[in-house]
Amino acid sequence: MRITFELEPADVERFHAALARARRMTQCADEVDVIDAAKYALDHMCAGLAPAYVRKRLVEVQRLILMLEDEAWALQDPERSDVIETLAYFSDPDDLIPDDVEVIGLLDDAIMLELLLRRLRGVLNAYADFCTFRTALAAMPVESGNRHAHARSLAERRITLQKRMRRRRARAATG
Repeated sequence: MRITFELEPADVERFHAALARARRMTQCADEVDVIDAAKYALDHMCAGLAPAYVRKRLVEVQRLILMLEDEAWALQDPERSDVIETLAYFSDPDDLIPDDVEVIGLLDDAIMLELLLRRLRGVLNAYADFCTFRTALAAMPVESGNRHAHARSLAERRITLQKRMRRRRARAATG
């Protein structure tokens, strides 16, 4: 069965207001605490009972956490703050629909994640490209004097991808 619904501008505004609350939370919380709270939420929710649509978004939460913790990727603001805000909303059990409400408790989280993941699509795509490049680079034979060249290649790729990510973000904001 397929159920589709359409969010009206007023509905989207409610989500933006809830995100603004999460944004205020992140201003007085340490980034590590927000990440830990998101990990805790993932570990302690009944994801197995959640609809598939929700479970797919939970996988994306795991990707966001991995991306933030990836020192080689070194994601900076404003994208880093966007990801932290997303995780802060996700980890709040008393958001628009409290998470412990059976069947629908994670629905608002899934909708919010979908809205924010669309906004972060360029960031996630750039990170996926970075991971692919890093994997290919790691598969190449490394000679003792070549380690610096590998590290330089990885850093150059990160810089190129993050520039691309920011150009796309700027184009989306103006267009």
